[in-house]
Amino acid sequence: MPEQLSVFELIVNASLLVQLVMALLALASLVSWVMIFQRWVFLRRASIEVEDFEAHFWSGIDLRQFYGELEGEDATLNGIERIFVSGFREFTRLTDQSGADADAVMQGVQRAMRIALNREEARLETHLPFLATVGSTSPYVGLFGTVWGIMNSFRSLANMSQATLASVAPGISEALVATAMGLFAAIPAVIGYNRFSARVESLMKGYEAFADELTTILHRAAHATPAQSE
Repeated sequence: MPEQLSVFELIVNASLLVQLVMALLALASLVSWVMIFQRWVFLRRASIEVEDFEAHFWSGIDLRQFYGELEGEDATLNGIERIFVSGFREFTRLTDQSGADADAVMQGVQRAMRIALNREEARLETHLPFLATVGSTSPYVGLFGTVWGIMNSFRSLANMSQATLASVAPGISEALVATAMGLFAAIPAVIGYNRFSARVESLMKGYEAFADELTTILHRAAHATPAQSE
C-alpha cells in the first residue's frame, strides 16, 4: 500500500513560489486572528462603556458637575465620553462669552460633536479595512499558487515517457494546499469584518442618538440663559 503524503510534506516539497504564497497566506491569517481578537475585545468594551455612561448620564447628575469630573482626562476617556466632553466644552466656551447668540452656540456645539463622532467612527473601524482586504483577496492569492503549482506539474510531464496519476498527484495536491490556505485565511476575516461592521454601525447609531439628545438639552439651556439673565 503506497504511503500517503502529509500536508507538511506537501508544503515542504512545493515549489518556491508556492511556498511563498503559502507563507504570505499564513502570515495574513495570523495577523487577521490577532486583529479579530483585538476588535472583539475593543468593541465589546465600547458597548459596556456606552451602557454605563448612559446609566450615569440619565441618573439626574448635574451636567456641569459631570463635565468637571471628565474635563482634563482626555487620555482616559472612552468614545461616548469624548463626544459629551467635546460638545459640552464648546457649549461652555461659547456661553461664557458676553452677548453669545444661542443659535451660534448650538452651531458650534453641533460642529464639535460632529468632529468627535467622525473621530470615534474612525477609531471603531480600525483594522476593518485590513480584514476586508484579506477576506476578498486571499482566495485569489491561494488560487494563484494553485494554478502555478498545477502548471509546474503538467510541465514536468513533458520529461516523462509515461505519465501516471501517481507522478502527477503530489504536485497537484501541494498546489491545492495553497487554495485551502487561502480559504482558511479569508473565511474568518470575512466573518469578522461583517460582524464587526454591524457592531460599529450599532455603536455609531447609539453615539448619534446621544449626540442628538445632548443637543436638545443644550439647546434648551442656551435659549433659557438670556431669559434668565433678563
